[in-house]
Amino acid sequence: MNISNITVRFFLLFSLTGIVSAQLSATFYGKTCPNALSTIKTEVMSAVNSDRRMGASLLRLHFHDCFVQGCDASVLLDDTSSFTGEKSAGPNANSLRGFDVIDTIKSKVESLCPGVVSCADILTVAARDSVVALGGASWTVPLGRRDSTTASLSSANSDLPGPSSSLSALISSFSNKGFTAKELVALSGSHTIGQARCATFRRRIYNDTNIDSSFATSLQANCPSVGGDSTLSPLDTTSPNTFDNAYFKNLQSKKGLLHSDQELFNGGSTDSQVNAYSSNPASFKADFANAMVKMGNLSPLTGSSGQIRTNCRKTN
Repeated sequence: MNISNITVRFFLLFSLTGIVSAQLSATFYGKTCPNALSTIKTEVMSAVNSDRRMGASLLRLHFHDCFVQGCDASVLLDDTSSFTGEKSAGPNANSLRGFDVIDTIKSKVESLCPGVVSCADILTVAARDSVVALGGASWTVPLGRRDSTTASLSSANSDLPGPSSSLSALISSFSNKGFTAKELVALSGSHTIGQARCATFRRRIYNDTNIDSSFATSLQANCPSVGGDSTLSPLDTTSPNTFDNAYFKNLQSKKGLLHSDQELFNGGSTDSQVNAYSSNPASFKADFANAMVKMGNLSPLTGSSGQIRTNCRKTN
């Protein structure tokens, strides 16, 4: 009986420990690195003030991290002779940016609290601070993620939705990560900031019919049918550096830059949600914040899983 009781108690203790270690907490660094969040915010504000596009870049970096084996900073790992990371994947190559900003933040935080704050948490907080820096609403970020020692080039190529995706493909891609169609629309609202390369929207402005003709013509001036692949255009031409609900109003006017953007308002099941966010910016900001917290909770490494990298670009 005693052995049985001890076994049961040990099992319960082990189970509770597992539950606790798997939980993220907003106050995770409250005692171990109390100035971590303020340091991250200062660096993000500085980076965005000097390059407004950087806000969208840091937000996108977090998204591309979380959708590939969870929010574990795998996207930050450089390729080496014996390791293949995710940076060369189709959705990431020549388009992901902000790595240097993350490096700067990491070095500042490391000088404060060596080996304490993960790169995965820095990415998650930087995404939130970027939205705030460009006028969006804030939200509380649960913390305590750890960094992976692995990456997945194949998952980066398969799990990240592309700019030519159909509505059904988008819904499926987000559903695979546990998101509803409504949350897909809310998160797509991140395209109220940032820019896209000509190569990602060329087919839309020359071939799509559900596009405002004057809008298409104006884009063609800087994005020729051949060449100019890297020429940039804002995803939201109305207020490209302000986090607002103009993106949804643009969709109503057939002025979505990417084919995948306009798919959200093209006679399909998500039209009503686009209309709702267009007329109610407060509901968009609230839903976006909630969806971002949910995204930040995608399969995080916690407890003793993974590691706290000292350099975000390589494993310890």
